[in-house]
Amino acid sequence: MPWSFSASRRFVLQPNHAGWVFPHQCQQRKLWDALTGDELHSFEHKHIVRACAFSEDTNLLLTGGVEKILRIFDLNRPDAPPREVDNSPSSIRTVAWLHSDQTILSSCTDIGGVRLWDVRSGKIVQTLETKSPVTSAEVSQDGRYITTADGSTVKFWDANHFGLVKSYNMPCNVESASLEPKFGNKFIAGGEDMWVHLFDFHTGEEIGCNKGHHGPVHCVRFSPGGESYASGSEDGTVRIWQTGPANNDENDTQNSGNGPTGKVKVAADEVTRKIEGFHIGKEGKSGEKDKAADA
Repeated sequence: MPWSFSASRRFVLQPNHAGWVFPHQCQQRKLWDALTGDELHSFEHKHIVRACAFSEDTNLLLTGGVEKILRIFDLNRPDAPPREVDNSPSSIRTVAWLHSDQTILSSCTDIGGVRLWDVRSGKIVQTLETKSPVTSAEVSQDGRYITTADGSTVKFWDANHFGLVKSYNMPCNVESASLEPKFGNKFIAGGEDMWVHLFDFHTGEEIGCNKGHHGPVHCVRFSPGGESYASGSEDGTVRIWQTGPANNDENDTQNSGNGPTGKVKVAADEVTRKIEGFHIGKEGKSGEKDKAADA
């Protein structure tokens, strides 16, 4: 099942079981060239690895999992032993870089909250408190927000002062959420209901819903330009959905800062085609009939 995935313009990182993470058995990470598809290196771990993230300059690789250890690998010296931070309070579920790679954030599988670590000292300097374990944590492209998913809630935190900016209740327990990177006026969330929901960032109103997965959605992420977003599910598929075309609402949002915005236009019909093993779809309004072709 797709569980964790990290990519940069130079590298793609995947584990060693059909290109996806199997939480009960995967104990290594593989580094691939994103242009040629060649395997570059395999990073061995002693136990299951659940999360990974490239640093901003792509020179470092951060991993975490059942061992309760954060490991930092130097990709310029892939055979060198990693730096280890081994005082995580529980098994690690998510990892990310913050503040130009000076801070690491992580969450645990069975303890609420997001912990922020100072890279130099290896100490926890701040905790973002949540009631449920955080299953997804993402730093926005502009560095302003940290997006988290815990239980049936998606939260947005100030990435510099760490205050809670917005919190929205979701229609189900969600595993993952992602903020649109270009305009920041909408976000996606996916979870146990097998759908990928699209919401207005400013109001929390649901403005779109994509149906097509046949299992819980474990991971959702926007592309760097916001023109599409991907969802990985327990059904063993990754679907790539096209974001609706830019409209005046997005331009208004960009010009008005955090002011209110109107509904984002989405296509009425969902059209899916299969390309090299991936499902490519267009957004559909909530309640529309699922026309996605099965893989």
